[in-house]
Amino acid sequence: MENNEAHEIKFTLNFKTVTVIAKAQMRLIDLIRENFDLTGTKEGCGIGECGACTIVFDGVAVNACLVLAGQVNNKEILTIEGLSELEIGMVLQKCFVEEGAVQCGYCTPGMLMSAYALLMHNPSPSKEDIRLALSGNLCRCTGYIPIINAVNKATRVLSNKI
Repeated sequence: MENNEAHEIKFTLNFKTVTVIAKAQMRLIDLIRENFDLTGTKEGCGIGECGACTIVFDGVAVNACLVLAGQVNNKEILTIEGLSELEIGMVLQKCFVEEGAVQCGYCTPGMLMSAYALLMHNPSPSKEDIRLALSGNLCRCTGYIPIINAVNKATRVLSNKI
């Protein structure tokens, strides 16, 4: 794909196959927000340091500000809007509220996406596993303890449903 021209890009976004015409060098965060009006993915730093724009790309939590539109062709993308359609997403969100892990809310979508990616690969994480999985997400409000407790609680709730 040449970078200066718009191309057809086809991928799965929140369980639906979508096609869009976009420049290959457009950032995924911009594509998601501007072309699909999915504004739950937040831009914080724009350089991959804060984790506010975390999405799940083919099963891995990544910063959408560091992924180019051309890289998502024939891939699967899950955003916070899609996460809310899943039982695990609903459990995570409920536990975040119950544990006081949501304050200003700016980092919350990215935190939830990182937590989801962790639980998909490790359904029984230790608190250290949770800390490591969330280490790419910055929060200025909660002090992280409520967030770690919320993910830990979600792990327990989900394991009781098996």
